[in-house]
Amino acid sequence: MLFKLTKRPEPSRAMVFVSPLIALGLTLLSGIVLFQIMGVNPGQALYAFFVEPLTSKYGWGELGVKATPLVLIAVALSIGFRAGVWNIGAEGQLTLGAICGGGIALWLYQVDSIFVLPLMVVCGIAGGMLWAAIPAFLRTRFNANEILTSLMLTYVATLFLSVLVHGPWRDPDGFNFPESRIFSDAATLPLILDGTRLHLGWIFALVVVASAWILMARTIIGFQIKVVGEAPAAGRYAGFSVNKVIWFALMMSGGAAGLAGLVEVSGPIGQLLPSISPGYGFTAIIVAFVGRLHPVGVLLAGLLLALSYLGGESAQISLNLPLAVTGVFQGMLLFFLLACDVLIQYRIVPANTKSTAS
Repeated sequence: MLFKLTKRPEPSRAMVFVSPLIALGLTLLSGIVLFQIMGVNPGQALYAFFVEPLTSKYGWGELGVKATPLVLIAVALSIGFRAGVWNIGAEGQLTLGAICGGGIALWLYQVDSIFVLPLMVVCGIAGGMLWAAIPAFLRTRFNANEILTSLMLTYVATLFLSVLVHGPWRDPDGFNFPESRIFSDAATLPLILDGTRLHLGWIFALVVVASAWILMARTIIGFQIKVVGEAPAAGRYAGFSVNKVIWFALMMSGGAAGLAGLVEVSGPIGQLLPSISPGYGFTAIIVAFVGRLHPVGVLLAGLLLALSYLGGESAQISLNLPLAVTGVFQGMLLFFLLACDVLIQYRIVPANTKSTAS
């Protein structure tokens, strides 16, 4: 054994920021090996994944479109994670936000008013918060694990959406396909960059990032979240209510996920479908940790993971690679990040002869 891990006297602040870069490098190296095994030129594959999507103005717009729901969800999740609240059901909250906001678009289908879209936004946020309130109540009232309850509710939300688009909300002129009407112009997010699909939702995401930074860095609520997450006993001794922090974290993450769902159906999709997300709610967990649970880091990580979605589609078209390669890349990135995070608490040193023998 040539090397061993020794515990650092205190966690390395440098490795907090360096470990994601190491994880990204290891992911790229593993990707090269993966492409070699698949019989694909690694240079062409990496170009298709990480360069080709950004060679046009339209590609940059698509990067923002893909990153918007990831950033919206991951920023709020990261605040909850810092409080020790593990909301794993953002995908379901996204779906409920899409249902509630999309329901307003269908209800006011023939209304041409500037108030339709703001009402949709409010109802989308409320829908996500409503779905997050269930695990919040179960956690604070019965101490039920929010990981399980929030995750299981994801499948309930998905099936509820399927029932709606197969039944009462199905487009009467849609040739019996399971989809709703296409939303009216009043219920569609305006574009903010000509020649692309980049919409107002990207501005929402940037506002959420800035608001989350102010919340965590400049408010007493942010201080309470950090104390309760790092030292619950100290938080209780200081008079901080753990239950209030749990409610706040879940309501905020649920509302952000609901807004992300509304942004998807009123933006690039433009209607309700049986499936409105390729797994943004779960990918946002990776985004939160790659971004070190910091709003600005989450923004950068969201762009990186969004690029992986675009790259997967590009590689599928140009190199005939399976779309599942995108999931493989995301999984490897999280795996290497968790592995590299060991270096925050430990350092690698040469193993001496005595310790090796023992």
